[in-house]
Amino acid sequence: AEQILKRMTDYISGLKQFSLDTDNMLDDVLVSGQKIQYDFTSSVVIQRPDRLRAERTGDLHQQLFVYNGKTLTMFDPKHMYYATEPAPDNIDDLLHFARESLDLVPPIGDVVFTNAFELLMAPVTSGGVVGKSIVGGVKCDHLAFTTPLVDWQIWIADGDQPLPYKYVLTTKDDPAHPQYIVLMSNWNVAPEIDDALFEFTPPADAKKTDFLRIDTATTPE
Repeated sequence: AEQILKRMTDYISGLKQFSLDTDNMLDDVLVSGQKIQYDFTSSVVIQRPDRLRAERTGDLHQQLFVYNGKTLTMFDPKHMYYATEPAPDNIDDLLHFARESLDLVPPIGDVVFTNAFELLMAPVTSGGVVGKSIVGGVKCDHLAFTTPLVDWQIWIADGDQPLPYKYVLTTKDDPAHPQYIVLMSNWNVAPEIDDALFEFTPPADAKKTDFLRIDTATTPE
């Protein structure tokens, strides 16, 4: 299982640019214990080392993330607000910054890191190969791993392009065991990319606001 996962992460980290679409399902646990599932879709374009664009549309959010190596912008087309923040000069540091400082997790962030294998495996206590499976018409190796807080599964194409096609996280410290499910499709490992994709020009009626920085927020006394 580790060898299959390492092959996938090495392959993705070696790609200079790629694009894909995702279908995502997120469980929300109500106070009563009932689980409500929300859906959203994403389109992602990556150009290493310092370009990222992700559009997310769904039940809870409509968001556009644009990163150009200097700034990260998030635009909410439903409410017509946008925020821009100075950002690190590479995708790895950007993803850490977005999560740790802004509480943002861009789509498929877990597998985009150049050291994704080390990050994914660090908390793992056990894992194995479940078997072969078909996801979206693609023959995949189905892997399952356990950590103290979450169990996770990943389906990786069995072929010359070991791309992930499904990813499932199951939270263990909540008795309802909510899940986050990602289905990945339309992989393109050599897309034609216009540099304009990574620049954001706000619509005339959009309003500028600020990110809520969780790393500098203070708790009222």
